[in-house]
Amino acid sequence: MAFEWVKRGYKVTVVTGIPNYPEGKFYPGYGWFKNTKETINGVEVHRIPLIARGKGKLGLIMNYFSFPFFGFWWSLFTKIKADEVFMFETSPMNQCKVGVRYARMHHIPCYLYVQDLWPDNVEMITGIHSPLVLKPIERMVRKIYKGCTHIWGTSPSFVTEIRKLVDEDEQDKVSFWPQYAEEFYQPQPKKEHKGFNVIFTGNIGQAQGLEILPYAAKKIRDEGIKNIRFTIVGDGRARKSFEHSITQNGVWDMFEFAGRVKPEEVPALLATGDAAFISFADDELFAKTIPAKLQSYMACAMPIIASARGETARIINEADCGMCSDIGDAEELAVSIVAMSKLSPERLAQLGENSRNYNKNHFDKKTLMDEMDAFVG
Repeated sequence: MAFEWVKRGYKVTVVTGIPNYPEGKFYPGYGWFKNTKETINGVEVHRIPLIARGKGKLGLIMNYFSFPFFGFWWSLFTKIKADEVFMFETSPMNQCKVGVRYARMHHIPCYLYVQDLWPDNVEMITGIHSPLVLKPIERMVRKIYKGCTHIWGTSPSFVTEIRKLVDEDEQDKVSFWPQYAEEFYQPQPKKEHKGFNVIFTGNIGQAQGLEILPYAAKKIRDEGIKNIRFTIVGDGRARKSFEHSITQNGVWDMFEFAGRVKPEEVPALLATGDAAFISFADDELFAKTIPAKLQSYMACAMPIIASARGETARIINEADCGMCSDIGDAEELAVSIVAMSKLSPERLAQLGENSRNYNKNHFDKKTLMDEMDAFVG
């Protein structure tokens, strides 16, 4: 979005932290006093000190709290003079305290794009359900929402949930604005390969619930079906538990890991697959989520197999672009994969074209950025 605004003639300054995700340590060439300012594709980037997230929960907590702590001092002394603030909120939500404070100090509009719902996300990730923990987080979120001029959610369900934490007379300041796929997500000529290849791209985290895939693979094998394979593109904190699930089910020969790649390389990798895969952990939060990879898959004209419910299932059904089984149901997922593998090449091509058309009609980048300009332009 920042790069797109530069193309449209805006001056864009990004205030962020030191890159350390997902490995949990600072990337080579970066540090508290190293490469704290740089220009990327016309965007001026300022990096605030923070504590790297590490591999454990303590490191993650320190990471979450260090950015707003150092951001507080940054807001007092920065010489940046902005006309408005736009906050792109992936977890943690408390990062937004920096932007809200800056906007309030300078009496300028403050916009928020919500990618992760809080405190719902905290409850799901940590398993903590105590009001003693969640209520203070909810109060913080309410205060952040109160300080925003306008708020967007990535799905209609997100809008509904955000409005529950917004004052009655401010309901109209919350609206739906979906994510879009970048222009380089385009269909590529299909590459020849053996069997039926299901491909997953993206973060391998707890939220993705990928452990269901080896269980479905075992059920497929138990039926004597040998032509189905799975390609996993990406990495993340839950990769070890995912690999453990593959070992438990004895299906390593059905899986291939391509590792982490640049986003621009994904379309060519998708061309090696017959269908793209989406899954979620079994939590009600994900019924409200439209994952960014869905738009990327659709832009690349991929048929989609999903272990999902709610918003994702709705879109797949509306688009007629694939098959969707319920979250956590490995048997139903196996049935969907086998059924998809038996479709004719013509039907698979039609599902892919349906994906692409739905993406053009609902998630077109230019159309969405034009809508955003009505607010921030």
